[in-house]
Amino acid sequence: MNPFDGRDPREAWRAYDPDAHFPWDRRRATRLLRRAGLGPTIAEIDVAVKAGPSETVRTLLETSEPAPLVTELKDVTAAALATNDAKNLAASWLLRMIRTPAQATELLTLFWHGHFATSAAKVTDPRMMLHQHDQFRRFAFGPFDELTRTMARDPAMLIYLDSATNRRTRPNENFAREVMELFCLGLGNYAERDIQELARCFTGWEVHQGAFRFYAAQHDRGEKEFLGRRGAFDGDEGIRIVLDQPAAARFIARKLVRLYVCDEPEPPDAFIQPLADELRQGDWNLKPVVRRILTSRLLLTDPLADRKIQSPVQLAVSWIRALDVRLSTQQLNTDLASIGQGLFFPPNVKGWPGGRTWLNSATIVGRANVLSRIAREAAQRSGAGNLASLAGRQGWESHDEVVSGFASLLLAKPLDEADRRQARQRLESGPADRSQRIADMLQVFALLPEVNLA
Repeated sequence: MNPFDGRDPREAWRAYDPDAHFPWDRRRATRLLRRAGLGPTIAEIDVAVKAGPSETVRTLLETSEPAPLVTELKDVTAAALATNDAKNLAASWLLRMIRTPAQATELLTLFWHGHFATSAAKVTDPRMMLHQHDQFRRFAFGPFDELTRTMARDPAMLIYLDSATNRRTRPNENFAREVMELFCLGLGNYAERDIQELARCFTGWEVHQGAFRFYAAQHDRGEKEFLGRRGAFDGDEGIRIVLDQPAAARFIARKLVRLYVCDEPEPPDAFIQPLADELRQGDWNLKPVVRRILTSRLLLTDPLADRKIQSPVQLAVSWIRALDVRLSTQQLNTDLASIGQGLFFPPNVKGWPGGRTWLNSATIVGRANVLSRIAREAAQRSGAGNLASLAGRQGWESHDEVVSGFASLLLAKPLDEADRRQARQRLESGPADRSQRIADMLQVFALLPEVNLA
């Protein structure tokens, strides 16, 4: 059954108001935090339960990184950049995902990395990749039009899409094509002639010594005609015309729904249009739309609770944050690349397709191995930092309490009885060390299909 059938879009996007049928509890608080960021800590869940949904979303959207953490992360990033290896840059980003309290910002930074996909396999200067990455974080919540104009001048993007030498006598159409197809409009909302004319707008936008440079002599100053407009447009005006199309706001709104709410089924246009209207009315600022989605009845009641698959990065980081694990992010980056999501190395200009494409016979096994390694790392910590002490601090003493506690923390759906029995058996018959027994139990979780759900 399609969960959108028979639902009123106005009701779906109305703010969730807890009641007896849909109470605000740990399960819903955890779902909200999982969808809005990269996985919550126990402390963040505790705060959210007390604060309520509206205040939790407000905090998510307004939280920034404290100055000491910013300084520490800058030092880590500088050290990674000094190696001239984008894989080390990715490892430093993973550390930030794990440590930052600004989870909503970091999820959107990851989202834009897949939306305006650029790969270090072709852009071999990590400094360019870092510069682009910093823009994604800077404009995480928009304005989207300003982010798009920034990407049009971004050296990494220009090199990746072969626009580093875009001349009036030989316009390169790659960037113009992706602006329409992948970045702003989507297929079916433009013609081939529109691409050719938009490409002329970007002539003279080139890269010189690693930086954007406009070569006026190479810019086509002639009249262009595309998307129903005619004039001697430059690149900024070309982007404005593209974003003036009604399809543009719908395209971005649909992507936001897919990011936060569900991979499938495809929401009908009637569910997208209210968000698209809000994007336009808000001058392409994302915060009002993101707030509306995250506080909506559609997200926080139950019709689409199991329609969102976590990316490898989201899955691994969520377990690390929940279990408070300290581990090598270099090894983690290698593991994530092996199951389909190497940061700074998206597969192509379309980025990662997401959804069910994350899962196949090889990646399901690989995901379980990554999660098992995280559980073992958590068990090997000593004193107050291991799995047994984590359970003790939460008051999870009996086997059933330990199984239920960790399941509610790490799984988006309740355990069925057969899986619960198997997990409990691991606790009852494992090694003498309690942390090791909990790690064995978590390996049961790692093999469950529902571990992949957000």
